[in-house]
Amino acid sequence: MLRQEFYRCLPRRADALFELTDAVLCAEGPVRSVAELSLVGEHRRGHGSGYAALARGSVDADRLRTALASVSLPRAADGRLVLAVDVTCWLRPEAHTCSQRILCHTYGRGKDQHIMVPGWPYSVVVALETGRGSWTAPLDVVRLAPGDNAASVTARQIRGVVGRLIAAGHWSSGDPDILLVADAGYDGPRLAHVLGDLPITVLVRMRSDRVLHRPVRPQPPAMPRTRGRPRRHGGEFVFGDPDTWGEPDVLTETTTRLYGPALIRAWDRLHPRLTHRIAWAGHDGALPIIEGTVIRLQVERLPSGAIPKPMWLWHSGTSLTPAEVDLAWQAFLRCFDIEDTFRMLKQTLGWTTPKLRSPQAADRWTWLLITAYTQLRLARDHTADLRRPWEKPQAAQRLTPARVRRGFRNLPPQLACPARVPKSSRPGPGRPAGQPNHQPAPRHDVHTITSPNAQKLKRGNKTKPNNPRPRPVLSSSIRSPGLVTSTRIRSKPAAVMVQSMTGTNLFVVARSRRRTAARRRSWLLRM
Repeated sequence: MLRQEFYRCLPRRADALFELTDAVLCAEGPVRSVAELSLVGEHRRGHGSGYAALARGSVDADRLRTALASVSLPRAADGRLVLAVDVTCWLRPEAHTCSQRILCHTYGRGKDQHIMVPGWPYSVVVALETGRGSWTAPLDVVRLAPGDNAASVTARQIRGVVGRLIAAGHWSSGDPDILLVADAGYDGPRLAHVLGDLPITVLVRMRSDRVLHRPVRPQPPAMPRTRGRPRRHGGEFVFGDPDTWGEPDVLTETTTRLYGPALIRAWDRLHPRLTHRIAWAGHDGALPIIEGTVIRLQVERLPSGAIPKPMWLWHSGTSLTPAEVDLAWQAFLRCFDIEDTFRMLKQTLGWTTPKLRSPQAADRWTWLLITAYTQLRLARDHTADLRRPWEKPQAAQRLTPARVRRGFRNLPPQLACPARVPKSSRPGPGRPAGQPNHQPAPRHDVHTITSPNAQKLKRGNKTKPNNPRPRPVLSSSIRSPGLVTSTRIRSKPAAVMVQSMTGTNLFVVARSRRRTAARRRSWLLRM
């Protein structure tokens, strides 16, 4: 059983960590504080045991990964496993004493309002269900450390997940390949090349400004004394230029309930033109030709009322049938269920609620919530629907994770609790009152890059600025720290002070053309 195996995955502070997980599952409403979880009846320890267990406890992540892969997993309509991978961030913008923070990309509400905020990014792999719903089956989570290459971490993560699934008996020889679905932030051809020895098919979304190439047409035998190497890339396939598309190899049309009529077109054997940069910088020899199928999905309307835009998908398989093309784009739409899982972890289970200092403690808290979410998924057929008066009744398979959590608190009397009864103890003396702390916590800078493979500068670019004027000097009056604050400048050029999250003031000089022209006119009048 998962609960007993989860208890064995806790070498230190097992009782406190296990009861903390039960308190998360049985608490009334969203989790707002780790200390308030001690008020839940399933938590039999003091209010300080939660943070103490997260700081000094331990979790055997490898054994817990094996336990998560051993439970029952959802499958697609054709019986295959569908995996999805995405990155979610635990933002810590003002936690200067937290180490290994990385600038995380966050989406703004308006256009071009995206900003970079320091935090801990986590790569999560889940198994998707078929049909409409908000349930997923988390299988693995890895925190991206400074200097990690996100593509390499994802490849190792998927390789480990597939190996554990095969060992658990979820896939055997003769079964359809496992389908990996990812968004546009992942390099699909790169993943397909790295994971080529596994029974896995890659399906990713591509940006609408990509350019692919067709295969080279058969050429006649080279004439003697002919110079030049044979061509490796055929004609261009520009996503934004319909004149380069040609006739599709597969054309289907279907009617959907939410999106109206959907037109699907697919072109076979298209590949990107690779270069020895970034992910392929260390590749020895000639770069491979990674062919796949490009699928274009166009719908009539969106549920939000926005203008629908075409969606481009790249499938690592070739020579797909119309049924396989329809299965591919329908499986990709289920990829967005992972966003519901992130919302459940953050807003209801309180993933980003604790103010933890060390990233290792954050990893322990993350594994506790992943296990708690898995327990909710396994218990949804056994819990009663404690719906609100304004909510509609739903079947057991249609209950959301939040509604299953309401009825989970009635299950612990029926479930075994391996945690031992706490022993009576007295609190320690602590630091005497009025005595200051002479050992402040060290402060850490924010890492601005996640991969050591930085792109090389182009030829002709100068590393030093060609501006003879000195940098502006800020006045002594500094306002309260914030993301962007403005102060008075002693020098003439206008400037904006950006208060970084590391406590270091970064100066970005923004010279205005209008002010420069006004100064020139005033100088001419004075002359």
